[in-house]
Amino acid sequence: MTKVAVVTGSNKGIGFAIVKGLLKRFKGVVYLTARDDAKGRAAVEELNKVGLQPAYHQLDVTDRESVTTFRDYIREQHGGIDILINNAAVANTVSLYNSYEDNKYVVDVNFFSVLTIQEILYPLVRDNGRILNVSSDCGHLSNVRNSYWIQRLSSKELTVKDIIEFVNWFLEGVKGGTFNYDDIADGGTLAGYRIAKVALCALTIVQQNDLASRNISVNSMHPGFVKTDMTVGRGFYDVDQAAETPLYLILEAPQDLKGAYVWYDRRVLDWYDYKADYYFKSKEFTK
Repeated sequence: MTKVAVVTGSNKGIGFAIVKGLLKRFKGVVYLTARDDAKGRAAVEELNKVGLQPAYHQLDVTDRESVTTFRDYIREQHGGIDILINNAAVANTVSLYNSYEDNKYVVDVNFFSVLTIQEILYPLVRDNGRILNVSSDCGHLSNVRNSYWIQRLSSKELTVKDIIEFVNWFLEGVKGGTFNYDDIADGGTLAGYRIAKVALCALTIVQQNDLASRNISVNSMHPGFVKTDMTVGRGFYDVDQAAETPLYLILEAPQDLKGAYVWYDRRVLDWYDYKADYYFKSKEFTK
């Protein structure tokens, strides 16, 4: 049986670099996917030029019909998935404070889309498979300063419902003009992105609990401050360097590494340590 790896949002940036690394190291079929079909096919051509042969399928993670079409294709062609990397993401980093509409879009892509993927694609992940949720330092719990939500997100009984209520607490507050930005670290800069990535890391823990009986490992990770379109070209890593830890986690890490939050240097951090200094500092953008 041929093994299958899927990387969402992989026509550029870290996702593209992960696909490239998988094509060199993974013995199986590697799917490059993209929301924009033309950009996806252009990315495939770029890899073809250096002798790499990814499989390709259009995939818009925010569109249920697109995800369902992709699921049906994978099920018919391969029967299942062995490695799934939830990489598709957006962030409005041009402005540190965003409108409700911008925040809603950021949350939809970075968090709610993974719920759609979970519902539709996770049943295809084979026993002993690996799932990686690409997060950020914005995803560590230290980004949250609201004591009620710190306590609730830290609960060992955490549910998807709790996480959705956390996200909606933010969105409703922004929409109604009542959100207190001091409830988020760093004066509430990039609040929507922080909320979405904290929610993603919390979801990782819930997903791991749900999939433990099938020995599927689910982890989240911060790839570092990477030079991509998302960071407006700022950062201390290029995308190939940033892909190394994701590749390690899905190809080499012990299978019993589960439900972890992993730093770009492979350190496993305590996601629950809300007093830690792991939160994102907006001054990184001004260096």
